[in-house]
Amino acid sequence: QVQLVESGGGLVQAGGSLRLSCAASGIIFSINTMGWYRQAPGNQRVLVATITRAGNTNYADSVKGRSTISADIAKRTVYLQLNSLKPEDTAAYYCHLVDDVRVGKRLDYWGQGTQVTVSS
Repeated sequence: QVQLVESGGGLVQAGGSLRLSCAASGIIFSINTMGWYRQAPGNQRVLVATITRAGNTNYADSVKGRSTISADIAKRTVYLQLNSLKPEDTAAYYCHLVDDVRVGKRLDYWGQGTQVTVSS
């Protein structure tokens, strides 16, 4: 059973910063990608940022230039630094992991989410 545990969410004023962390545990064969998604009330879950095992990163346009994703793959941990936060960044942030079980088979896992609330 793979478990992802997020931390670092909270209430912050607009313009502030937060650093989210996510640690994975359990039987993981080979991490392909780790990342962060977010979901605001009434909206779909959307990508925030991802990072591959090779260190390649991808960001949503809405956070590009204001956020940095990093990971320690060996420690199965991923981080998201969020700067210049805006009220529209308010959402539940979910950690995501893609596991390459074997050739042709991937599994993905989700954390329970951590709430980020940005006040104006």
